[in-house]
Amino acid sequence: MTTTGSVSRTTSTPTALVGVLRVVSVLAVLTIVGQGVTAGEIISRSRTAEMIHSLGAYGVHVLTGLTMILAFLVVRAMRARLLPAIVAAVVFVLTFVQAGIGDAGIMVVHVPLAMVLLVAVAWVAYWSFTGTRR
Repeated sequence: MTTTGSVSRTTSTPTALVGVLRVVSVLAVLTIVGQGVTAGEIISRSRTAEMIHSLGAYGVHVLTGLTMILAFLVVRAMRARLLPAIVAAVVFVLTFVQAGIGDAGIMVVHVPLAMVLLVAVAWVAYWSFTGTRR
């Protein structure tokens, strides 16, 4: 709360910034879900699905990176706890680990890590809708 003379104003998170975080984080969730769909097709030996899955990894990196940046900006603007921004940052870093593990063909780690990434980015998206209200 800031006071200017006798006028009191409440400092709030910019609505547009929260809106962009919501859109980007939901797109990140949907992209990771899409990666799961193409992964299922790869098992069927689909070369097209393999190409789409590979390209989709770039989308995951971009969207989780943007989610991380936006989460930090929203947390900072709200003066809120850092947890959502930290989770978003961990997700972003782990997407590169995930890609390396997938390229190495270590599916016993790649598949469960994909589930962890999906849950974590879904949590950040959920927070963007529920934890940003003031």
